[in-house]
Amino acid sequence: MAKKPFASSADLAPKDEVFVELAEGVYALTAEGDPNVGAIEAEDFLICFEARATPAAARRWLTTLRKHTKKPVRYLVLSHYHAVRTLGASAFDAQEIVAHEMTRVLIAERGQQDWASEYGRMPRLFEKPEEIPGLTWPTLTFSDRMTIPLGDERGDLVLQHLGRGHTAGDIVAWLPQQRILFAGDLVESQAALYTGDAFHDEWATSTLDEVEDLGAEVLVGGRGRVARDRIEVDAAINQSRHFLNELRRTVGGVHADGGTLKQAFELAHRTLEPRYGRWPIFEHCLPFNVKRYWDECDGKDWPEIWTAERDRAVWDALQ
Repeated sequence: MAKKPFASSADLAPKDEVFVELAEGVYALTAEGDPNVGAIEAEDFLICFEARATPAAARRWLTTLRKHTKKPVRYLVLSHYHAVRTLGASAFDAQEIVAHEMTRVLIAERGQQDWASEYGRMPRLFEKPEEIPGLTWPTLTFSDRMTIPLGDERGDLVLQHLGRGHTAGDIVAWLPQQRILFAGDLVESQAALYTGDAFHDEWATSTLDEVEDLGAEVLVGGRGRVARDRIEVDAAINQSRHFLNELRRTVGGVHADGGTLKQAFELAHRTLEPRYGRWPIFEHCLPFNVKRYWDECDGKDWPEIWTAERDRAVWDALQ
C-alpha cells in the first residue's frame, strides 16, 4: 500500500475562489475548503476578518474586495493564532489588529513553531512566503467581548470569546442586526475539523452551545461553503459537534480500555471516514486530532506545541 503524502503537501492544485455578498456591505470569500475570509463595511471604514497565510495571498483577496469598496481597513480581526490565518496581516495596512488576549499568549509561546509547522503541512497556501515580515502581533486584545459601532444604521459588530474550542483564544464576529456570524474554525461547513490545538470536551459542549444560542441565520465557517439559512446553519453546527463527539467517543474509548494511540487512530478513521473522508483536510488533520485528544485523555489540558519535527513523527507513527 502506497504511503500517504504528508498532511496537505501533495495538495498543490489551485482552488476556485468564490466571492459572496451576504448582505449590504458584508462580504466573504471561500475557496473549496481553503481558509475563508470576510469583510464588513462600516460607515467610513472596513473591518476585515482573517488575514490569510502571506501578504501575497491577502492582496489577492483585497483586490477582489476593492471592486466593491474603497474604504480603509481600520480593524483586522484574527479569529485565532494559526499561521494560515495571521501571517498575511501586513497587506491590510490596518490601524488595529484585534485578537483575544490568549491569542497573543499563544503567538508568543508557539507562533514561530506554528509557522514552520503549517508551512510544511500546507505549502500551497504560502504564496511568496519570502514577503512575510515576521510574526503577526495583535495591537488590541480583549477577554470576553468587544463591540464596534458600524454607524449609518448598520448596527454593531460584536466580537466575542464563547469559550475554549479550536484553540484557547477563538473569537467570533457577530452581526446581530443582520444575523450573520463569522465563526472562525469553531464551525466548519462541509469541511473536516482540525483539532490539534483544541479543547475537545469544552468545544463539543458549552462552546458550541454558545455558538448555537446566537441564532445566526447566515454562517461563515473557517472552511467550506457559506451556510445561507437557519437549516444550513444548524447543519454546520451539528456537523461540527458530531465530528468532535465521534472523535471523543472512539479515542476516549480506546484510551479507557488500555489500548494504543495507533489503535485509537485506526478506530477513529474507520468511524469518521465514511461521512467526512471526502471533505477537505480530513486525512491531513486526523492524526494530529487523535494525538491531541489522546493527550487530553492523559490529563494534559494545555496542548503540546506542534513543531515540524513533531508533525512528521506523529504522522509516521499513525499511518
